[in-house]
Amino acid sequence: MCGIIGVVSGSPVNQLLYDGLQVLQHRGQDAAGIVTANGNSFHMHKGSGMVRDVFRTRNMRSLLGQAGIGHVRYPTAGSASNLAEAQPFYVNSPYGIVLAHNGNLTNTAELKEAMFRQDLRHINTNSDSEVLLNVFAHELQKQIYGRELCEDAIFNAIIEVNKRVRGAYAVVALIAGFGLVAFRDPYGIRPLVMGRHDGPNGTEYLLASESVALDCLGFRLERDVLPGEAVVVRMDGARSTRMCAEYQPHTPCIFEYVYFARPDSIIDGASVYQTRLLMGEKLGDKIRRQMPDLDIDTVIPIPDTSMPIALQLAKHLDLPFRMGFIKNRYVGRTFIMPGQATRKKSVRQKLNAIGSEFAGKNVLLVDDSIVRGTTSREIVQMARDAGAKKVYFASAAPEVRYPNVYGIDMPTRAELLATGRTVEEIAREIGADGVIYQDLGALRDAVHEANNALNDFEMSCFDGRYVTGDITDEYLAEIEGARGESKPQREEALGGGADLNLNVAEQNLM
Repeated sequence: MCGIIGVVSGSPVNQLLYDGLQVLQHRGQDAAGIVTANGNSFHMHKGSGMVRDVFRTRNMRSLLGQAGIGHVRYPTAGSASNLAEAQPFYVNSPYGIVLAHNGNLTNTAELKEAMFRQDLRHINTNSDSEVLLNVFAHELQKQIYGRELCEDAIFNAIIEVNKRVRGAYAVVALIAGFGLVAFRDPYGIRPLVMGRHDGPNGTEYLLASESVALDCLGFRLERDVLPGEAVVVRMDGARSTRMCAEYQPHTPCIFEYVYFARPDSIIDGASVYQTRLLMGEKLGDKIRRQMPDLDIDTVIPIPDTSMPIALQLAKHLDLPFRMGFIKNRYVGRTFIMPGQATRKKSVRQKLNAIGSEFAGKNVLLVDDSIVRGTTSREIVQMARDAGAKKVYFASAAPEVRYPNVYGIDMPTRAELLATGRTVEEIAREIGADGVIYQDLGALRDAVHEANNALNDFEMSCFDGRYVTGDITDEYLAEIEGARGESKPQREEALGGGADLNLNVAEQNLM
């Protein structure tokens, strides 16, 4: 999962992009990058680490221009420690294109082979985003051969991209001397919103992964980019849109609402905060219905995502809501850190228990989900160490039993706590007196009730149904094998205390 942003303005955009990436920082902490366009020149700076660590004043001064794109990376495909895979990516032909991508392609190997054998293009990294950039560049080259670049050529190129590419993707790109391009996969798995600002410099357009970026930068949310839709904004601010894919059922990733998105965002017309309140109500309904005699003294959220869920659950069950864990806000989110070694080490650095809220009590801990179980086990033990008499654990999401191939770092069944285990076995595994999972239908209903137009979702990690229809057992075995081979290197690079805040010189790309 990554965060992307693109803007065309009547004034310099470097500060806008920087501030937007900081707002989207929760979507990726591994690397950050910005490219601006000034005339026919690109100016790029990117590096490993969080936005505040990658960019200094000297870097910002170099990012000239009134259009640009930015990216924060959460590694899925490729290497977590490889700086060469920080985005945006650049290709010099045709015209010069830079691209940033959120999502994960499922036919990367096939595309990469075709790029080399048929399209005569070299892919320099293991990143599927570089593959996507080269597919787009190649298709655009075919459209403009002997002709002037125009919107029709770009839209036709994206039509061909959608025919060749499979998986989940939301994209922002810049074409040198022309403008900003954005498009979304035909299923709408990954989010992309569009907004505008009418000011003294004319109309400015901004596209981003979440609406919160628009809010914080003073842009008005217009709408979501539709599944399969493409948007072109010229440097002079002229905007056009077009559907560039055959109709597919709209199936946004439901995990955005469970965990990834900020609660103050609106994605595909559904308030993330409202969906989480509804998740709490429905989880409370299940407890009341199936466990009416469960003896609970207090409901305690595991900060931060689950707080509105736990608050509404406690209200629904007429139970006290207490903040039993305090989060150190200067430590990164453990789910985003690749490698079990880093994740396990950082739990107690992130959270500390308030003993008086646990001592002698039966507590219900509420989290957004249970994925690998490492963090859950540590938290349950922290509650017991603080004096809890009984510890129950509630998950606002159902059991995660299947790999996700669309951009979430949970690809192997062996790493998933729920795979091959009953709820009772899961409780024993994390040391809890009981575990309560949300029902899948209830989770789906929670998002549907926030926006009645949303009827289906990408929920493969819960139900094993891959909406793109191209995922086989052989494919899953292949990516699990690749992950197993790369895991020691990933953990050594990120779990062993290696300094990844490398200095990267600005690149003036002509």
